[in-house]
This record gives sequence, structure tokens and C-alpha cells, in this order.
Amino acid sequence: MPKLPLFSPLRGIRPAPGRAKEVIAPPYDVLDSREAREVAAGKPWNFLHVSKAEIDFPEGVDPYSDAVYQKAADNFKKMLDAGVLVRERKPCFYVYRLQMGKHVQTGLVVGACIEDYDANRIRKHEFTRPVKEEDRAKQIRFVGAQTGPGLIAYKQIPEVDAIIKDTVRQAPEFSEPGAGGVIHTLWLLCDEADIKAIVTAFEKQKAVYIADGHHRSAAASRVRKYMMEQRGAAHTGTEPYNYYAAAAYPADEMRIWDYNRVVKDLNGMTPQSFLAKLKGSFALSEAKGRAKPFARREYGLYLDGKWYSLKPTVATPSKADDPVLSLDVSVLSGLVLDKMLGIKDLRKSDRVDFVGGIRGLEELEKRVDSGEMKAAFALYPTSLDELIAVADDDQVMPPKSTWFEPKLADGVVSNPLL
Repeated sequence: MPKLPLFSPLRGIRPAPGRAKEVIAPPYDVLDSREAREVAAGKPWNFLHVSKAEIDFPEGVDPYSDAVYQKAADNFKKMLDAGVLVRERKPCFYVYRLQMGKHVQTGLVVGACIEDYDANRIRKHEFTRPVKEEDRAKQIRFVGAQTGPGLIAYKQIPEVDAIIKDTVRQAPEFSEPGAGGVIHTLWLLCDEADIKAIVTAFEKQKAVYIADGHHRSAAASRVRKYMMEQRGAAHTGTEPYNYYAAAAYPADEMRIWDYNRVVKDLNGMTPQSFLAKLKGSFALSEAKGRAKPFARREYGLYLDGKWYSLKPTVATPSKADDPVLSLDVSVLSGLVLDKMLGIKDLRKSDRVDFVGGIRGLEELEKRVDSGEMKAAFALYPTSLDELIAVADDDQVMPPKSTWFEPKLADGVVSNPLL
């Protein structure tokens, strides 16, 4: 039975010409049900009717019920039947550009080989939760397609860059604004010679890296196993369910934002005694404005209406010592959240929460000033090099270590199972 290459072209389902503006939607996992209802209100073709179909039921419905997954399938079929979505006539790659303000990143939508995901050639850096895996796996099974791409980073490949640059000189299939003013632009890449060159170039790569979408990837792997069991002897190993849709970008074009921490209490300490304790491990100074970190090992603390700058004065691990323990998020956890505040498990503790850097330090002030939280910590963003080092060492990062922006849109390209 043949093994698929790392990246294959896919016969995707995408918005019909002129319909992308009506279709593309924020990723399912960045909105709660209430927010999704608001975004999709009055927009019958918005892809949230597929990715979060609970919005078509009364409030309070179980979003994990079979009825909701079936509604997603019905809505997807309706979009195909109405010609709002169309399926490609032949397998293609897609060039997918994201532009947020002055930041631009341009990559490829590909079929990523699930065997390579299972073998860790498509490398992970996060744990996944089985309940979230099963949610997306049921979504894929009911709809008959994977409807949102994962996000993959790869090390720069000159021959792929050249093909992408040639492609973007042509007219795109669409270029439309999405959530947050991000411009989503898609080109078809169907030239057989270009496709072969891209497949060959990626086959030479030792590894690529999941940046975002670990649960989408894990769900696709579950669905492949399910489809293999269902099809039995009819399984050939080349069906579309053997790969999953992913948007792959050169690592040096991607942007990771800070992922900050807010805590509910000081573990019985007063603000003064907490600051005194911090001075045992950090150089601490009151900041004139917001204490935004501009380098590794710099931290900002917001407490009692004041900002403080923190820099460790004790030895901290290097990347050579341990790629996980050397992360700024790990150093903060080890020296402060665990040692001083008694927050041992970031995945389970209800005393800590996380705020993506896209919201700014103003959001940290808001959470503390409201009385909801007692203190906030601003961090310097984790780098792609640090992510790659963790993945190459076959380790996982602490929860909420990376926040990627701009986000991919759902509905841009879906990958049918057959």
C-alpha cells in the first residue's frame, strides 16, 4: 500500500467565485456560542453555521449532541447544493495569504499526511484533550469533511518560495476582510509541474511543526482510523481522509504574540509581602508606564494599580539544558506561580487564567482593576525557534505558551473525506 508524501494537493471545497465574503468565519475555537451567534446573525451562509452549528438551536442546547453535528452536516450540504461552496475539479495546492496591518504571511494550503503526523514527522508541542479531539472527530464524520485547516510552520524552502511568488502575481480567487480586519487572500495552484516541485521539496524535509490546531490534527488522525475500519478491504491509503487540510507557512513569516497570566490571589500574602518575596529572585523596579517586556527574561507585573518590571537575579535554565524549562513561561511558573503562589498545575488550577497578547496590556489592567484578579504577569513572546526546539526534543510546552495571530479563517478550504 503506497504511503502518501508529506504534503499532497487536495481536491478541496471552497467558496464559489464572489461568495467568500459571505462564507469565511473566525475559527470555531476562538468564539463561544454567544459570540458565534452574534457574528453569524443575519448571515445564512456564514461558515459558523457549520463549525458551531449550536447557533441554529435555542440557547442551552448541548453543543456536543448528535443533533448539532447533524445540523452542521445539513448546513454544509445546503451550501454545496446552493452553489455557495464548490469542489475543485482536480487536486490543487492553494496559496493562502494573511495580512493584519503591516504584517503579511503567505503560505500553502496542503493535504498533510496523517501517517507522518502519527510518526511525529509533523511535530507537536502541546498535549491534546480527548474530549476536544472527539468533538472535532465527530464534526468531521458527520459533515464528511474536515472544515478548518490546522496551522503548520516549516523552515524556508527557496524553490517553494519561488513558486509562491509566481502564483501571487496572478489574480486571486478572492481577497476578503475577516475578523479583526485580517485580509484573507486565496490563489489556486494547479500547474502539474509546480505541484510536483512542491511535493518533492517537502519530501526532503525531515520535519514540519504544528503551530496551532493540535486538536484538529489529532481529530483527523482519529477519523482516518475510523474510515479505515469502515472501508476495510476497500481502503487504498490514497483517499483524502489519509491527509488533513493544513495551512503551512515559512516559520520566519509567522508571528507569535505574548500569552500572559492573571492570578486570582497571592496565596495568603499581602501585595507588600509578595513584592518583598519577589525581590529574593528578581530585580524589581516600579515602571513609569505599562511594563511591556521587550526581551527574554523580562516580565511585567501589574499589582495594586501599579506596573513593575522584573528580571531574574537567580540562575535559569538555558535551551541547551532543557528546551522546555528554559522558556520564559516555564521560568515564571517555576520561580513565581509554583514556588511563591502555590499554583502547581496550570492545566487544572482555577486560580490562574491566560490572556492572549492581541488584547494588549490594557486587558491585564482591566482584569485586575475589576477585582476579578489580584495580579497580572506580562511576558515576552515565545519564539518559533523555541517552539521548534521543544518539538524536536519530543517534549511539550506548558499550557498557553503560544498565541498565533493572524488567525486562519474557517471555510476557506475544506477537505472532504472521499
